[in-house]
Amino acid sequence: MTLEQVPASRRVLVLDGLPGRWLRPGWDVVPQPGGGLDYRLAAAFAAAAGPAPALLVGMDTPQLAARTLAEALAPAGRAGVDAWFGPATDGGFWAFGLARPDARLAGRLLCGVPMSTATTGAALRARLAAEGLRVWELPELTDVDTPATADDVAALSPGSRFAATWRDARDARDGRDARVESALVG
Repeated sequence: MTLEQVPASRRVLVLDGLPGRWLRPGWDVVPQPGGGLDYRLAAAFAAAAGPAPALLVGMDTPQLAARTLAEALAPAGRAGVDAWFGPATDGGFWAFGLARPDARLAGRLLCGVPMSTATTGAALRARLAAEGLRVWELPELTDVDTPATADDVAALSPGSRFAATWRDARDARDGRDARVESALVG
């Protein structure tokens, strides 16, 4: 829903599998190819190639607000920008975009970058610099990859739908753990 609040000429969901009833109107679905994440991300830019900018956003940053992207992607914000980079606290990235998406450029930037490591973001930044691209740095966000990071993100936005869902899941887990412990003890 957050991305639907950001003006865009096209919204694309790159998906491994078939969309369900959860897919909202207005999204084009592009099949995700096989291969490593680096190749799948490059392929997403190939699917979005054209005159309009393309921004990939990870699905594990529920604290993202539309205003975070609105300024960066507005026509004034795009002037003189070749790419956007959203660093993640774990050393990766939550967003990456190209002002002029091109399959070959995306391949040079992404293919071979070790994904899901503490140095992923630094490796991509180095490639952006080597290409001489002017980069708009988006704010650092936390990917929700573990219960601890889910707690952190829920604390940042306590009134959000994510925080409520996480609290319910955590409470259900904690209640189940307490019942099991009680049965074992008594």
